[in-house]
Amino acid sequence: MAVPTERRGVAHAPPSVHKVSGGEFLMGSDSKQAQPNERPAHKVRVHGFWMDTHHVTNAQFRQFVEATGYVTTAEKKPDWDTLRVQLPPGTPRPPDSALVAGAMVFVGTDRPVPLDDYSAWWRFVPGADWRHPTGPDSSIAGKDDHPVVQVSYEDAQAYAKWAGKRLPTEAEWEFAARGGLEQATYSWGNQFAPDGRQMANVWQGQQEQAFPVVSPKAGGALGTSPVGTFPANRYGLSDMTGNAWQRVADWYRADQFRREAAGTRIVDNPAGPRDSWDPADQGVPVDAPKRVTRCRSSCDRTQRSFSVR
Repeated sequence: MAVPTERRGVAHAPPSVHKVSGGEFLMGSDSKQAQPNERPAHKVRVHGFWMDTHHVTNAQFRQFVEATGYVTTAEKKPDWDTLRVQLPPGTPRPPDSALVAGAMVFVGTDRPVPLDDYSAWWRFVPGADWRHPTGPDSSIAGKDDHPVVQVSYEDAQAYAKWAGKRLPTEAEWEFAARGGLEQATYSWGNQFAPDGRQMANVWQGQQEQAFPVVSPKAGGALGTSPVGTFPANRYGLSDMTGNAWQRVADWYRADQFRREAAGTRIVDNPAGPRDSWDPADQGVPVDAPKRVTRCRSSCDRTQRSFSVR
């Protein structure tokens, strides 16, 4: 989702944009299911803003590319000098044949695996990009209304600027995603499937067919769905849970919520930290920063070095 940058004095929003009135809320979570980087819950105030009602679609992104000739990160051959600063010191330079354009693709596994190594279910696939999400043999034909994927933070920024918008801050995104429901587990409430109704395009495997097992029995969400397939939240925003990860403007710091909660006052309209820090990157040079990415399965918080809503 993107936020229009020039909306002051606008009485009525276009159909694709909703006004989100500002307010106070508890950002983060103290739930047993919360990740350490999502703790603790702390009071935040955000000012009013406008927000797209759904993911940026393939059709919208294509319009941007056709108008500007923009080439996305995944379509460019990686530059070793840029890539090596994100790797442990001493990592040998790969052969030129390995430095090819492409992107990370979810491939899943054929059996349950420990969940502490994402490389078991993600692979770098040469030729994967926004037009070919899972590799050169894939296509987005007939999927104009699906969310665009394989888009980097830089790509998202470029699209937003072209569209006269900006990426939301993490606080704006979470406020909008919660839809006025204080500390609910999902953007629609606390029940995953109220009255048995599926509310979002998320992984649905259970027990031995749980994530990341890909099999006829898995029942997992192995691809995107058209935007607006599932009910919008109370703010009229679709897919605030599931379907595709969403880019926000903030740098990623694993301890940011603890830093914000340390003060005695409510945090007013936070714009995020001034730098990036991830303790998992021990040994990686400091000039390999990350940005926050949101909305994997509920309102969870993660990060990515590369790769809008």
